[in-house]
Amino acid sequence: MKTAWRTVVFSDIVGTTALFEAHGNTRATATVTGITEWMGAVLASHGGRVVKMLGDGVLAVFRDPAAAVGAVADMARRHHEQAGQAALPMDLRVGMAHGELVEVDGDTYGDAVNVASRLCERAGAREILADASTVESAGPIGGAGYVRIGSLELRGRAEPLVVYQVDWREGDEHGLLTQSAGLSELAPLQPPNVWLELAWAGTFRTFGAADGPLHVGRASTSAVRLPDSRVSRLHARIEWRGASIVFTDLSSFGSWVRFDGSETVVALRRSTCLLHGSGHIALGMPFGRTDTPTIGFGVTDSETPETWDTLPPH
Repeated sequence: MKTAWRTVVFSDIVGTTALFEAHGNTRATATVTGITEWMGAVLASHGGRVVKMLGDGVLAVFRDPAAAVGAVADMARRHHEQAGQAALPMDLRVGMAHGELVEVDGDTYGDAVNVASRLCERAGAREILADASTVESAGPIGGAGYVRIGSLELRGRAEPLVVYQVDWREGDEHGLLTQSAGLSELAPLQPPNVWLELAWAGTFRTFGAADGPLHVGRASTSAVRLPDSRVSRLHARIEWRGASIVFTDLSSFGSWVRFDGSETVVALRRSTCLLHGSGHIALGMPFGRTDTPTIGFGVTDSETPETWDTLPPH
């Protein structure tokens, strides 16, 4: 048994259950196995040690935190390029944590393993989440950036954890600042002049990019708090990505978004949706009941809307 400081990477495939239902065991198994083996090969090519395959995921450890960040960013970019050409496109998600580990008979144990696993669970499709220790240890990395998500509550942990998103996108897709003088706060180079009006539980507020990310839930620390048992403590996150406003469901029971002028309802379960125009967001249960926990929203280019009456009724 030996101890050492390492960076842990958990990477898995999003939506495998639906894949098996839609395409059958044989084809789905071949696809999942191929992607999993490919993930392990990419991480190993960057200096990572693949500890184990996890069915639809990979657990790997790195001696060098910077190499770990570079590896997952490269893996995300390459998979994104290949997924657009694949017959069965699948998204990946990654969780990363840095800390002291115990290695026994080739396996790895420690708090960093648990944190990386929980962050992978919380990550959305094509999203890489890392703890502050990973970001501070790795420092600025070419081809990747850091965006401070804020403090998130993770399953099994008593205290919230400061979490960063690793931005791996390039060119027009890369809308976030790659580095700053300090890693405590990172923001868009030029905060977009896009404002979000929210109405909930008798409260009406306007938020801008500088206020994000916003946490939605029943926890007392949430910027948008709905004290309802059907709403998770940390139910969702709202963030500005360039000129876009992104709503990400983080809950156990899901969220539903309905835009004004459309009968279509977007169902979210650990997934994201761009907010535009105006509409409603149902939390914890679908629309249809008068007591459904609901947020009204409106996207505007004005910090001081003329009247709150433009928001959907709540």
